[in-house]
Amino acid sequence: MPKHLLRPQGDFPAAGLIRRLAAMFYDALLCIALLIVVTFIYKLVLMGFYGEQQLRQMSDAGALDGDPVLSTLLFFCLFGFFAKFWTHNGQTLGMQVWGIRIQNTDGSAIDLWQALLRFIVAIASWLCLGLGFLWVLWDKDKRSWHDIYSDSRTVQLPKNVHKK
Repeated sequence: MPKHLLRPQGDFPAAGLIRRLAAMFYDALLCIALLIVVTFIYKLVLMGFYGEQQLRQMSDAGALDGDPVLSTLLFFCLFGFFAKFWTHNGQTLGMQVWGIRIQNTDGSAIDLWQALLRFIVAIASWLCLGLGFLWVLWDKDKRSWHDIYSDSRTVQLPKNVHKK
């Protein structure tokens, strides 16, 4: 499959930690909204199956706590959010605001496998109290754990770049 080259092309510097964290904050707000909407739709579907009264009883009894179907659905929705943006234009909405992009070393978009690796390792990075993100402070190429494991780069785009 031919690689999808991202625009603009160039040898861009690695994005710094502050810029990455700012983009993550923006994306976290979007992800929270996404999770709320998906959970609401899921609960409406459950209400359609069980009815409002039985769903309320199940909720009061704790039967819906830690729902594995909902947890799995939310996980795949979050992955879908990031994978779509990363594999198409290399940027989530938060990354667009802060002028950073995920790309391969040749300037092409990452593939779905790389997106999955990034997503899983980023979760592991947070579980390790953010150590995988702080790694950019020690790595000579300013790579985080998920940059390293997915064989991709997080770069800072120049200002005033017109996208086509």
